Amino acid sequence: MGDQVVQHPNSRRNDQNNPSVIPIGLEVVYSACRKVYPDQINPLQVTAVVKYWLNGPDPLDYISMYRNDGDEDKGIPPHWHYVSFGMSDLHGDGRVHEYTGPEGPSGFGFELTFRLKKEPTETAPPTWPAELMQSLARYVFQSENTLCSGDHVSWHNPLDNSESRIQHMLMTEDPQLPSISTPLGFVNFVQITGVCNEELQAAQRWNGPAVIELLRTIPLAGGIWLVTDMRRGETIFELDPQLQEQVERGINNEGSNLSGVSAKCLWDCPRGESSDLEPSSPRITKLQSEQIKTALKIGLASEKCPLPPIQAKQEIEHNSGFKHEREGINLPAHTVPAISDMDTRRTFEQIHLKFNYEAGSLLPLAIRGRIKHGRHFTFKGVGGDIAITLVSSRVEGAFVDETTVYAAKGPWLQVLFDDIFVEQLIKDLAELGKDPPVELPKEYHWPERGLHISILSEEALS
Repeated sequence: MGDQVVQHPNSRRNDQNNPSVIPIGLEVVYSACRKVYPDQINPLQVTAVVKYWLNGPDPLDYISMYRNDGDEDKGIPPHWHYVSFGMSDLHGDGRVHEYTGPEGPSGFGFELTFRLKKEPTETAPPTWPAELMQSLARYVFQSENTLCSGDHVSWHNPLDNSESRIQHMLMTEDPQLPSISTPLGFVNFVQITGVCNEELQAAQRWNGPAVIELLRTIPLAGGIWLVTDMRRGETIFELDPQLQEQVERGINNEGSNLSGVSAKCLWDCPRGESSDLEPSSPRITKLQSEQIKTALKIGLASEKCPLPPIQAKQEIEHNSGFKHEREGINLPAHTVPAISDMDTRRTFEQIHLKFNYEAGSLLPLAIRGRIKHGRHFTFKGVGGDIAITLVSSRVEGAFVDETTVYAAKGPWLQVLFDDIFVEQLIKDLAELGKDPPVELPKEYHWPERGLHISILSEEALS
């Protein structure tokens, strides 16, 4: 379990300079837990032997493990409740997190929690959830991508390394630990909920919060407190087949929250259609990849789905070098020469899109769940070298419009579909993603639209 040990909290040294003083951020989170568990003031904890600020591998100082008796009348089973300490600013002295004041987030602004169904024979909580939480914490610290309610995490492995079907995670609010304010900023409690592959796919195709609400309706899938049962052998769609129909209706009526995927894809412009663009997908730089990723994040945050313009920034903000201000994508000033290619728009009368089957099978979802609802969807090359963004005419900030439906800036191609073409595409591409899969290669042509889509084998795209 890495460099961690299990101990009671009163056996640890609370502060590197004064062991008798509990740091204010740590004390506030402890107080929130004591309100829920007044009879467990000294729970078992998993603690990092070498703290993160001393170059230890584990960002979380502690994970407390509480016994929760559940509520039989509400269908909540007895379970273990895990709470992390370290995603928020525990110390307030800059050793891990920059102090930003009481009005903003404390550290990353959240702590992780997890509820694991208690087996009848268990007398002590399993410790594997602590390592899972440390792994998520390492991802957040390294990427600086925070986790929020509604997010999903594709894990592709049983959470406890067993043979369980619970191999992914959805994030939601902890039902017993509300957001708290501290002198170091606010802290939310984000609960990890283990899910099956089919449930993850539903969250990706529709949206996380909606699937969380479906899970709450099924006692065997966690019930109203979303208690993870690693022994659960059936998905919510097997337990209640009508829920699949509800997901499909949700996608049709509300659209999908999946804004893009990494994919094996290429795009080509037939020779002669552009005077200054090579007839193959140009390579994308790491900087341009970050620009595209930032644009997509901003687009998700707005109901109008903007794809913001790229602009220079005069100061580097934090360690990432990126900060969202107004409607633009801001970059450090020293990178401005590198974005000249992204400032030059090149247009085409015809375009050829190429996908492997896995990516192509998402085209119906992209069209039906995103473009039809006035949103955008991006296929980003797995090598980080190209990007293809499909947009609706209602997307703000795109560099395509009704008169120029195919355009590129550097290696970033945008394709605009009007409402009439969207309905045609939904019909023409409906066979993709269904069983049995289409035989490859599969070609789709719309000569009057200047569009050609090829679904190819992995080898053909290599």
